[in-house]
Parts: sequence; C-alpha cells; structure tokens
Amino acid sequence: MDHTDVIIIGAGPAGLFAGFYVGMRGLSFRFLDPLPEPGGQLAALYPEKYIYDVAGFPKVYAKDLVQGLVEQVAPFHPVYNLGERAETLEKEGEIFKVTTSLGHTYTAKAVIIAAGVGAFEPRRLGAPGEKELEGKGVYYAVKAKAEFQGKRVLIVGGGDSAVDWALNLLGTAQEITLIHRRPQFRAHEASVKELMQAHAEGRLRVLTPYEVRRIEGDAWVKRAVIFQNQTQEEMDLEVDAVLILAGYLTKLGPLAGWGLELEKNRIKVDTTMATSIPGVFACGDIVTYPGKLPLIVLGFGEAAIAANHAAAYANPALKVNPGHSSEKAEEKAPA
Repeated sequence: MDHTDVIIIGAGPAGLFAGFYVGMRGLSFRFLDPLPEPGGQLAALYPEKYIYDVAGFPKVYAKDLVQGLVEQVAPFHPVYNLGERAETLEKEGEIFKVTTSLGHTYTAKAVIIAAGVGAFEPRRLGAPGEKELEGKGVYYAVKAKAEFQGKRVLIVGGGDSAVDWALNLLGTAQEITLIHRRPQFRAHEASVKELMQAHAEGRLRVLTPYEVRRIEGDAWVKRAVIFQNQTQEEMDLEVDAVLILAGYLTKLGPLAGWGLELEKNRIKVDTTMATSIPGVFACGDIVTYPGKLPLIVLGFGEAAIAANHAAAYANPALKVNPGHSSEKAEEKAPA
C-alpha cells in the first residue's frame, strides 16, 4: 500500500497543473490515469492540433503543451501510475484509500479528481461501411498530420475539432471536404469565419446540410456517399480518408459510485473546488458550478484552487494562499 500526501486522479492538463501546485506546497503526490501516457485527451486524441486560448501562447500544439506541463511538474518528483483506472474510494479515519483496476491500493490525506470528461469514446455515425473500415481509412482523431499527407479527406462534424482540423490539414491533405448536418456550426466564430474564407478561396470545400449515407472500400476507404438531408440528393466522393469528428460519448465510470454529489454527469464543487466529500476536491472538465465553462484555461485556474485547498487539508499547518510562485518555486522544489 503506497502512501502520498495527495492522490490526483487524472493526468490531463488540469491534473498535471494541480500536481505542480501540490508540489509547490512541499507535499508528495501521485497521478492515477487509465491512459498509457500523461496529457489526457490532448495526448490521446489530438496531439498535433493547435490550441489558441492558452495565456501567453499565440498558438501551441497540444503535445507541446503537455510536454511543458510534464516538465513543469517534474522537479517535484511526481509518482505516475499510468494505465490504472481508479475504481473505488474509501476513507478510513483521516486517510483516503483508492483501489485501481490493477488491484493496487494507494492512500493519501487528500484527493483531487481531475478526470476530464471521464471515460470517453468517439461518437460513431452508424453508417454502413463505417465499422468495417475503421482503422482502414476511417478515423475518429488525428494522431499525426502526416497520416493525411497527400490524401483526399472527408471531415464530418460541425464543432471545434472538425473546423480546426479542416484548417490545420490545409497544406497537408491534397483535398479537404467538410460536411455538417446543419447549416450552423458550433465552433468558435473566428474559426468558422476562417473556414468559410478558405471555402470561398477554393482551398477546401464546405457542404451543409450534408450527412454520410455510406462508406465504401475493400482493404482501404475508396469512396463516401453523402446526401443533402433536406432533398435526399446523393453525391459520391472519391476519398482516401474519412475523419469523423462528431463528438464523444462520456461517462463517469466508477466515479459515479463514490457518493459524490453529481449534476448531469459532472461533479458539483463549491468555490474552493471542494466536492460533497470533505478532503476530496475536483477541477477541470469533470466539475460543474454556476457559470462553468469547459475551457483549458479555466481548468488551470480551478487546478490551482483545488491544489492549494487540498494541500491545506492534507497539512493543516499550511495556509491556503501559496504566495508568489517566483519566490516559492526554487525554494519548494525537492533537490
């Protein structure tokens, strides 16, 4: 049974930054995450996607942001238990006990839940040929832009991921067609404006309201049949890749049975990021409170709040306010 001052469940952006602040307070901590590497969705789903709304970075690749977060927390010697999903949470006296999918048990004085959106899987279309050609030209995420070099790509979706990748693959893919089942997009206004400008210039094609009828191919995708969902008129597209970015189905998984107060599959927290269980704090996409926005930048702020309150809970001798990082970082970093 391994003990640290704090257990952080989730090694995505919010979890990593929470670890930095716990380390700044001179406390030990470990990360538990079912993914094989730190970074959460940034590393698992779109490492080569640009992120534009992190303070101080006009734009930064998701994988580079993760690398920076890992480097930032490294001086505090975090313990990483990756490939392990937190299954149960119990409290014995003043100590929390977390058991994992590998049968390990870890203890701590405080817990921070930064599990992102929980367990997630891509939302599939259910179109004929989609399942059969998954991994053979049907994609649900972009791990490396080079996979689409010189290819004719059909992108399906109307949110930020679909619009961003349509723009990010310009100059890589030979031809890009983006279809969305509604005329209106859910992506950021500036990105949609840039998308439509690229469409007007003939650098890519945008078709709405269109959906996928079926995907065809043998060993690899060869064709997609799409249709205008108001007139039912069909169109054949010769394509080498179908990138389906229709969002993700999420669920809390084992967290749902921990006795936490929930609202719409999210953990309710107060202004200190405290959950309904004393000593358990939460931050990032997993939490909800009045005015919550699901943004990475807000997750960083929530992580700092959760970490400092968790540190004070784990060691009551600490004040919640950590002071200025410029004065504390070198002083607190273990040798």
